[in-house]
Amino acid sequence: NVTLMHMSSCSVVQCHRTAGIGVCRLHTSSSSASSKEHYKVLVLGGGTGGIAMSARMKRKLGAENVAVVETSEMHYYQPIWTLVGAGVKSVASSGRPTASVIPPGVKWVKSNVREIDPDANTVRTDNGMEISYQYLIVALGLQLHYEKIKGLPEIDDWEEFKIGSNYSVQTVEKTWSALQNFKEGNAIFSFPNTPVKCAGAPQKIMYLTDAYLRKTGKRATANIVYNTSLPVLFGIKKYADALWEIVKNRDIQVNLRHNLVEVRANKQEAVFENLDNPGETEVFEYEMLHVTPPMGPNPVIKGSSLADEGGWLDVNKETLQHNKYPNVFGIGDCTNLPTVKTAAAVAAQSSILDRTISKVLKNEKPDTKYDGYTSCPLVTSYSKVILAEFDYSGQPLETFPIDQSKERWTMYHMKADVMPPLYWHGLLKGFWGGPGPIRKIMHLGMK
Repeated sequence: NVTLMHMSSCSVVQCHRTAGIGVCRLHTSSSSASSKEHYKVLVLGGGTGGIAMSARMKRKLGAENVAVVETSEMHYYQPIWTLVGAGVKSVASSGRPTASVIPPGVKWVKSNVREIDPDANTVRTDNGMEISYQYLIVALGLQLHYEKIKGLPEIDDWEEFKIGSNYSVQTVEKTWSALQNFKEGNAIFSFPNTPVKCAGAPQKIMYLTDAYLRKTGKRATANIVYNTSLPVLFGIKKYADALWEIVKNRDIQVNLRHNLVEVRANKQEAVFENLDNPGETEVFEYEMLHVTPPMGPNPVIKGSSLADEGGWLDVNKETLQHNKYPNVFGIGDCTNLPTVKTAAAVAAQSSILDRTISKVLKNEKPDTKYDGYTSCPLVTSYSKVILAEFDYSGQPLETFPIDQSKERWTMYHMKADVMPPLYWHGLLKGFWGGPGPIRKIMHLGMK
């Protein structure tokens, strides 16, 4: 168990009890008003990219030179939420206190970022702090916009109306509830008309729903429908071809270019717009509805000179250095990198960014290039996964010397049991930079 002892206004000792031995770690943290501070490296965001980079920067420059701005008390391993929504894992198992993942000695500024001024090398936070920096790493993630779906914000009890979403900690257990309470009718799954994080997740829960309904004898009275805004089932043809086969074999209905615009909860109806014929809508009755919300850039980035035209952090796609401000860097979902936004992408980016910053610190030109590597373990049942891995070009970039477009139980085991510890003990501690080195060994240096 974990106890937090507040020693003063600016420090927290976190004590873990393991086998009767108390282990205490000191974190300095700020939550007081109107003070000024300076750090060699300031990291914005305590998600996957922010924590991984703060660990790497601590090793490079010393903990006292690094600070992380993050308001959340909890840090979640979000990729596991697919399995939480399907009843395999608990939501509690996906989270740990933020204090336990911030590297010991690194300053935790417990607040939201209010404003970034890259011309003055300063950041202002909601609690009145002004922090100046020599180097800035932006890892602020993206925003979920459930409120952009008409009717959804007015629904107080999603459970009552059989709605769930694996994209937020507040709604992921509602998916499992809707699945358990399913009787007969349409189970509908949506994919929005915006960039999203983990583009495979909206259909992973669909395959798990199919498997659960078969297991519980309800599949014969169920109609499973995947309504996606995309013109394809999946963006990479090799894996899309395999998924189309699964969809056909399991009698799942796929409607392309259908975007969820409204939920009428009291009638259990979902309204989708036909993107090929704007203004034309189709109403679907549902017995279960899984919502993937529209997503967009972080408003703080969008409102700053760091953003591109779309509001995303404007970085060089090979070095992750900002295109306008050479002392600013980006990682993860907040950037405009033209690859799928996943934790696997963040892992690969973290090792590249580490190398880029090392070069910049020595006034040298960055020499390592990010190839756009990203990965999506496409969970297709309670025991099988298709491990999709690919790069900027949209070509498969697979770790193992086997056909990864085939469903395999080994890949499911990797997703469910190997990746979580690798995340907590490897990626977040700055030791795991993606499977690149393993891929080279597996392919005898050919990839």
